[in-house]
Amino acid sequence: MIERVDDAPPATGGQKRRNRRRSNRVDVGGVDFGGVAPATASKLRNRLAEAAVAFEAERFTEVARLLSSIERLAPGVPEVLELSGLTNYRLGRWKRALDDLERFAELTGSVEQHPVIADCNRALKRWDAAERYWLELGDASPAPELIEEGRIVQAGALADRGRLDDAIRFMERSPRVRGKPGVHHLRRWYMLADLYERAGDQARARRLFGDVVRADPAFGDAAERAAAL
Repeated sequence: MIERVDDAPPATGGQKRRNRRRSNRVDVGGVDFGGVAPATASKLRNRLAEAAVAFEAERFTEVARLLSSIERLAPGVPEVLELSGLTNYRLGRWKRALDDLERFAELTGSVEQHPVIADCNRALKRWDAAERYWLELGDASPAPELIEEGRIVQAGALADRGRLDDAIRFMERSPRVRGKPGVHHLRRWYMLADLYERAGDQARARRLFGDVVRADPAFGDAAERAAAL
């Protein structure tokens, strides 16, 4: 399983999807490469570790090359499919990312990458599929951070179809933040502020971008966007 740490504002449209950064680490010691010989498994394990380091450095074409060589010798390894899917996502190869991550979800039963799968469907304008993965994520009730990521994608899918009012209402129904906001809360606020601005409600957008900045002055471009309103 890949450990994912989100460290940037969410995607809120096609032009901002690239801002959705992910840092990923792979526990290569626990990866099962199937029935390959021990010497081959050791070589593949090292190659997967190289791919994980390259992903951290955002050398995505290198990651794709390394993972392709692993897949030829040991197809269907969940960790390889997961990292390959995330790599294709970062390269904007939505269909390839979907193929990898849907296979990963089938093999593991995990909803960990459901927000990414939903976002790929959103990029391909497969609205029903995007919503289905959001609903599956909600039914699974995973960590709040993962729910917020899925919520952001679903709101973005509504906005992409011109349903800004529906997207805003959807985000406004989110649970209230109690205590110090976490990064996932700031991502939600940033998304909602963006929606307010797109809907022409500059006052509420400015206030919410301001809330993000007060919680974390270095959070993406929130300070610049608040100042511009």
